[in-house]
Amino acid sequence: MLNRSIGLFEAVTYGIGIILGAGIYVLIGPAVGLAGNSIWLSFIIGAIISAFTGLSYAELSTMFPKAAAEYIYVKRAFKNELLAFLTGWLIVFSGIVSMSAVALGFASYFKAIFAAPIILTALILIVLLSVLNFFGIENSSRVNILFTAIEIGGLLLVVFLGIGKIGTVNYFEAPNISGVFAAAALMFFAYLGFEDIVNIAEETTKPEKTLPRALILSIIITTIFYVLVALAVVNLANWQTLQTSDAPLSYAVSTVLGPNGFSIMSYIALFATANTVLITSIVGSRMIYGMAKDKALPTILSKIHNKTKTPWTAILAMMMFSIVFIFLGDIELVANITSLGVFITFALVNLSLIWLRYKKPDLKRPFKVPLNFGKFPIISFLGLMSCLIMVTQFDFFVIIFGALLLVAGVILYKLYK
Repeated sequence: MLNRSIGLFEAVTYGIGIILGAGIYVLIGPAVGLAGNSIWLSFIIGAIISAFTGLSYAELSTMFPKAAAEYIYVKRAFKNELLAFLTGWLIVFSGIVSMSAVALGFASYFKAIFAAPIILTALILIVLLSVLNFFGIENSSRVNILFTAIEIGGLLLVVFLGIGKIGTVNYFEAPNISGVFAAAALMFFAYLGFEDIVNIAEETTKPEKTLPRALILSIIITTIFYVLVALAVVNLANWQTLQTSDAPLSYAVSTVLGPNGFSIMSYIALFATANTVLITSIVGSRMIYGMAKDKALPTILSKIHNKTKTPWTAILAMMMFSIVFIFLGDIELVANITSLGVFITFALVNLSLIWLRYKKPDLKRPFKVPLNFGKFPIISFLGLMSCLIMVTQFDFFVIIFGALLLVAGVILYKLYK
């Protein structure tokens, strides 16, 4: 049995820590190129979609407070092992590739400061943080809280420098309206993390109460940060210039503080990207553990270490596969692929809740999604439709890659069975 040691504060910090990670520090540049000064609107669109789906997660998490959450929700709703496996497959694969890409983002900042080789740095980071994950959720929580505080400090610096110039630009200026939605699809990567809170259900005290509160608070707090940062950053630098920068927030701060400002933000970006790698390792390994415990993956991946009470074989698997994918390197491409996979997963989660409202109306629900028409959850339906609409915002290559990923999942499932 996993050790229950996470309270509301730690759960919210986990959510904020993984949401306020690599996305805002790396991807705001290309997103600004799509949305212009209207980037703040893209963040609000992403927040609304997150909130719709987050409320569905909140209700489902109180019904099934288990690790491998999405896999469990889909399996319990549709009684279809293949569909449940594909859901878990999308989450695990997205986590592995994201962990690799964000580690490379860390290595790029590290190279700019210390001139260290990128691949080796990314590899060492993945190994070190996987070891930290192995030594227990409490130690990881402490590191997460520290790193999250540093991340927030960096974003507050951007807001502080840019907020005094509010009103100096046209905040509705954008290349075109479709660019605002395309940026929302890309920057949805920056919101990913709220759903991962439910995967630490078996290590959370009173998960029926803690998880819904942590989900909602994480989305609200990070949305406030994102909108303020989006407004501030276009005050500090022209959006056409920001889109060409590899370190957009560092560049924005340097327009006021000079080279010292660039260095400060680069150091903070190291903590932000490292924190994302750590939490992705934690939630990804719990998804693998939960699926293995349910016999959807080899049961050896469900082993728990006697002393640390952590799923050590799942952590090892997550580490090894992430090391393989550090050779990808393109964080924008990976972000789009990850977001596509998550939109599909979120659509299935919302559909699961709608289905369970009719098929299992008597299940205990300590938290219930508000705004219902009889049994029908209107917010979950809006979450389902918004996710399906956002899938259409990706380019052809990303959609083809997503389709091939699903085919690979079907083949893997058939081979394992």
